[in-house]
Amino acid sequence: MIFHQIGNGGCQSYLLGCADKCTAVLIDPSLVHIDRYRGLLAREGLRLRYAIDTHTHADHFSAVRQLKEEFGIPAVMHSASPAPYADLRLDEGDMLIVGDIRIQAMHTPGHTSDSMCLLAGDRVFTGDTLHVGGTGRTDLPTGDPDALYDSLFNRLLTLDPDIMVFPGHDYSGRKSSTIGREIAENPRLQARERSAFVEMMNRLNLSAPDHMTEALRTNMAGGKTVDQLLGEAAGKVPFMSLAELRTRLLERANDLIVLDVRERASYDAAHIPGAQNLPRGQLELRVNHDLPDPTLRIVTVCEYGNVSTLAAATLRELGFRRAAALDGGMKAWRDLDYPVEEGGSQPWVGELSPEI
Repeated sequence: MIFHQIGNGGCQSYLLGCADKCTAVLIDPSLVHIDRYRGLLAREGLRLRYAIDTHTHADHFSAVRQLKEEFGIPAVMHSASPAPYADLRLDEGDMLIVGDIRIQAMHTPGHTSDSMCLLAGDRVFTGDTLHVGGTGRTDLPTGDPDALYDSLFNRLLTLDPDIMVFPGHDYSGRKSSTIGREIAENPRLQARERSAFVEMMNRLNLSAPDHMTEALRTNMAGGKTVDQLLGEAAGKVPFMSLAELRTRLLERANDLIVLDVRERASYDAAHIPGAQNLPRGQLELRVNHDLPDPTLRIVTVCEYGNVSTLAAATLRELGFRRAAALDGGMKAWRDLDYPVEEGGSQPWVGELSPEI
């Protein structure tokens, strides 16, 4: 078996490949490692057959849907998964065949209702059901400590003690373990009475994962992440540097509109000299009135450069083919001590200070 464990800030994903049949599967892939997966598949000469999520993730962005679309493969999850993009749904005992590799699904609810572990030969991929030295939490949507008790003590821990454990997260600095070692050493598994285990899980009082709302939204509903939207927008528009805009303002080019897309209060507090204000939330509603000439060059500005990128992409879709976004936004402009104006939105007139 060709095997790669790919870490990402504690999150773990896995590539399993069959060298004889040149085929592979990815387990719990993360969006941040898309390029790495492509590279590993190419380096090993493997064709991706399946992309599998062991459960609905609440702490990172799954790459299953993107891999499905890019490689034309099934997105695999448990039958209880709410994800609309999952088109191959497994039940208890179902098996996937990847060349000479057999991967069997074990439904292990508790962390989430759709959690499953994947048994493949001498190893089990436990997602967030069992960690090295810990277990998955049960206080997130569809979590259930009573169900986790059954999944652990009545299912997973009954496997051969020598089976290797590869979890969905590494919180201990140990990337793998065995069933036997976890039974003997895992602190969470020492509360072996159901009531004691459930009480322990209910009293953990853990903080919410970073990006939980966005992760659940994208992983459960198949939506896009903010980074994906920004990346797509950035691929559709050019950018203008701060220095270039400063030079053009000095030259008083009359074919350039600086369009500040922040809310009015932020614009009034400080804006680039001569900038017009059109908040991003009103862009589509006011664009025909505020920007009557679609041939003019437009540079969108916001505080950090993200909203202005989205605004420039929207303008291009609306027919403003010379729209660009300022690279860096107002914060970067102020950090360079470039001049600003205060007050209401009016077309810029008059001499620009030579100190700009």
